[in-house]
Amino acid sequence: MILTETGESRIRGYLYVLERSLALALPSPVVEDARREIESHLRERIAAVPAGADERGVLEQILAEVGPPLRVAQAYSTERVVDEAVVTGRVIPVLRAIWQVALTSVAGFLAVLGLMTGYLAGAAFLAIGIMKPIFPDNVGFWSVNGPGSFPTSLGMKFPADGVPAGGNWVILIGLVCGLGILVLTHRGARRYLGWWRRRRASWRTSA
Repeated sequence: MILTETGESRIRGYLYVLERSLALALPSPVVEDARREIESHLRERIAAVPAGADERGVLEQILAEVGPPLRVAQAYSTERVVDEAVVTGRVIPVLRAIWQVALTSVAGFLAVLGLMTGYLAGAAFLAIGIMKPIFPDNVGFWSVNGPGSFPTSLGMKFPADGVPAGGNWVILIGLVCGLGILVLTHRGARRYLGWWRRRRASWRTSA
């Protein structure tokens, strides 16, 4: 199907809004590539429509199936950030990617919530290991129900309520546990993002 000037105007308007939405999260070269890719997809679908079809109805159906410009831009931005995180494995891209994935669905939010809990737990253990030599009387094992009672908890108290149990080996516990939890959580985050990327690719193929 060959579009009339009205149809071309509708496509240009859609692509303009899409380009502005993409520019909010992506650099200019990536925005141009994304715009050309999506425009090419639209043109291919329009060209496959038989001549004589209702232009307005066909265009609205195709654009509705592709999705609103803002939603398409968000999906494209998320996929790009996830690709960078999976390929590089760097901490900042991974954190940025899991944050964006958390906004895509309830399941994504729950998965990212678990990952963030792991990151926070690892950071807490590291903080204990680092703070112990600086504040030896405020960091260590504290009795929950008074001196000599069980259970006990590893943590900090400012001001200190008594002297904590555990000597300098608390430093080792904090550093080893903290680094271990962070490494395992980071690996889990990369695996989850890789799975998310493969699932999105399969959805796109089936669509």
